[in-house]
Amino acid sequence: MEALLEFELHGLGLGLLLLILLAAVWAGAINAVVGSGTLVTFPVLVAMGIPPVSATVSNAMGLIAGNFTGAWGYRREIIQVRSVLAKLIPASFVGGVIGATLLITLPEEVFGTVAPVLIVISLGLVIAQPKLAAWVKRRAAERVEDDDPQTPQEEDSAETVARKAAESVRWPLILLVFLAGIYGGYFVAAQGILLMGIMGVLLAATMQQANGVKNLLVAFVNLTAAVSYLVVDYLIRDPDDRVILWGVVAIIAAGSTLGGLLGAWLGRKLSPVVLRGVIITLGLVALAVMLNNLLS
Repeated sequence: MEALLEFELHGLGLGLLLLILLAAVWAGAINAVVGSGTLVTFPVLVAMGIPPVSATVSNAMGLIAGNFTGAWGYRREIIQVRSVLAKLIPASFVGGVIGATLLITLPEEVFGTVAPVLIVISLGLVIAQPKLAAWVKRRAAERVEDDDPQTPQEEDSAETVARKAAESVRWPLILLVFLAGIYGGYFVAAQGILLMGIMGVLLAATMQQANGVKNLLVAFVNLTAAVSYLVVDYLIRDPDDRVILWGVVAIIAAGSTLGGLLGAWLGRKLSPVVLRGVIITLGLVALAVMLNNLLS
């Protein structure tokens, strides 16, 4: 028992490692339902003294498992609009590569300066999420009315749903998904909320279908970024300069996998106000820690 209590990984004791695990479960659940789970795990890692770039890279790699389990939970909705994936996944892939390249090639001081700004933007998206979701819902209702405003709408066939979704994938949507991929590859946090806003306006799909596609796109951005991190860490960087913390990756992967599977259930049980309150509080903690490091 004493040996267990003295266990450390990356200089973190057992208590802190368990805190990371719990944060990862919560982040995986939030990512599956809303997005912005990174604003739960990233502040925890930064507050423990992990350098911001290492925290971002390790966190993004660990959350991949939860991203895919979250997407699996929405597999029916994704299948309904699978025709859009052939265009949106490549846009996310290229954007993710560019974002990850910026993260791993620019000096760490640049990220330390830019990250507080990105945290503020991410927190703004979280705060605006209820109004954004209501706006997206109104847009979806307007699209239904525009189809035939004189007669009640019957449920579309699977072929009609797929056709409408495919026809709505035009260059503005592809461009914005690409830009969201750059943001996600560089910073990760709140890219799901960003994608939901984009697709809610430009993709002819229900909120649940858009949420499923969002989960899959975020998973591919994080996977793309992870491959880029691996290439640079093990083919370019010296061993002493590597930023991936594999112990942290493994713990976050385990927690986010469980969280992704529980996401739909947890998201319906907890008040959205509580979820946003925790995310905003932890985001402010990360902001305070990073500003203190920047000014000291």
